Amino acid sequence: MRAFLDRDGTRWDVVLGRESWGGLVLLFVPPSPSPVRQAFFPADGYDIAVLELDRLTDERLQRLLDESQLKTD
Repeated sequence: MRAFLDRDGTRWDVVLGRESWGGLVLLFVPPSPSPVRQAFFPADGYDIAVLELDRLTDERLQRLLDESQLKTD
């Protein structure tokens, strides 16, 4: 997990997650009561994805947040 400030100054916690079909996603968790957002995150396995998440720039996280969709249960 890592913290990220978007262009509006909102703090998001970014967490790696797995979908039921096995794909990896980034979950953008904002302060309550805002909904969680998610973005597809291609990687060759969970362990590699964890390392890649740590290396993402804030600019790349912002682009992923811009492309994200509301998480549905």
